[in-house]
Amino acid sequence: MALKTKPLERSIALTRLGVGAGAKIMAHSLANIFRGEISRDSANREFYERQAQILADELGKLKGSVMKAGQMLSLYGQYFLPEEAVVVLSQLQDDTPPVAWNVVAPVLERSLGRSRLRELDIDTEAMAAASLGQVHRARRKKDGRELCVKIQYPGVADAIESDIRTLSRLLIMTRLTPKGLDLQPVFNEVREMLYREVDYEAEAGFTRQFAARLAGDTRFVVPEVISEYSSPQILTTSYESNCSVRDARVQKLGQARRDRLGGAFLELFFNEFFRWGMVQSDPHFGNYRFRVGERAEDDRIVLLDFGATRIFGRGFIENYSDIVEGSLRRDREQVLRGAIAIGLMSEKMPRSALDAFAAMCEAIVEPFEAADDQAAGGTLRNKNGAYCWGDSDLPMRSGRIAATNALSVHFRVPPREIVFLHRRLAGVFIMLATLRSEVDGRAALLAALHDAHQEPASGVTL
Repeated sequence: MALKTKPLERSIALTRLGVGAGAKIMAHSLANIFRGEISRDSANREFYERQAQILADELGKLKGSVMKAGQMLSLYGQYFLPEEAVVVLSQLQDDTPPVAWNVVAPVLERSLGRSRLRELDIDTEAMAAASLGQVHRARRKKDGRELCVKIQYPGVADAIESDIRTLSRLLIMTRLTPKGLDLQPVFNEVREMLYREVDYEAEAGFTRQFAARLAGDTRFVVPEVISEYSSPQILTTSYESNCSVRDARVQKLGQARRDRLGGAFLELFFNEFFRWGMVQSDPHFGNYRFRVGERAEDDRIVLLDFGATRIFGRGFIENYSDIVEGSLRRDREQVLRGAIAIGLMSEKMPRSALDAFAAMCEAIVEPFEAADDQAAGGTLRNKNGAYCWGDSDLPMRSGRIAATNALSVHFRVPPREIVFLHRRLAGVFIMLATLRSEVDGRAALLAALHDAHQEPASGVTL
């Protein structure tokens, strides 16, 4: 696959897309004059879906920061983009076709030097590819150790500013955003995220941090960073055998083993947010893999790719803990105190909107209610009171609560911490559902909430 890396080349491709979209918008607007209200609404939905699909297709071809920005827009976009656009953009995935070896090989040679490269046998066929780079398997000649070499696509970091500017103009041209909405804060956040994800030295630091935090927990495996083969554009780690959660080896495990893995995954999230204030915020299944052992105690969760790690301040963690605690206790005043403190809600909102928000929070904590509580999703509990994650439609029900109570009328683009935290939280729910785990996480959550008010600042070092 070829790669457009030069800012001018990428800008022309996106501008051409925008001009084409502009012509279609004019035709669509003229046609709408002659449509009735019902058919006009249907036409609008189809139009938005077509425009978003065109946008997504072009972003996917360009790779690099502009595709990653499109992924991030699907997260923020749920607060201001048409539903059809969010659905299409959310389908932009990191598991994309790799680029040719002759495109990335020069990056490797410039970063490490020929003498270092002669120490390795590198498979020129990528084992995985994403929007910002791709991974090649390698073997160190002196001892046969298996490694993974992550190579950043050439020109990705240099194209970020140009890509962000062009994409912001493109969104305006495709008329996918409401008039008058200031998207500058959103694009500032996307820009910051992109620079973070092309900083392989920072990612190496976070990988070491997670390895140190989990060193005593045999349920998890974190790759070792191999410093002599790493640089700002190259990150080399130990190769850790693994398979997807959807692999038959995982799906065929007995209930008890899948419950053990699900419980470990849930506890990992509680540790990251409530105790460490350091969350790997990208829930893509490619970042969370499994190693199936001969016995249950040999099963492992393999954690990969820490480029999306975010640090959360202790004040934010404590206020968010108030939301969760209040939801469990059905203490709406505590829920709202926490939500207002972190800027998620405002005291000026009508009471109906505040109550609707609190009701949504109470629904979301359903898996962590006391098993004998009538509101604890009784039909979704097994005979031991554990929550059956695979049978739950909780994310959809929570969305319906928000829509029914017209929260969107008063809701604004939330603080960036919320966007990334809830991105990972949704990933936790989906992972446990995919494992079909039956886990009662109440005790683990209560312990984490207690520690959230006791823990000092995270003390993260890179």
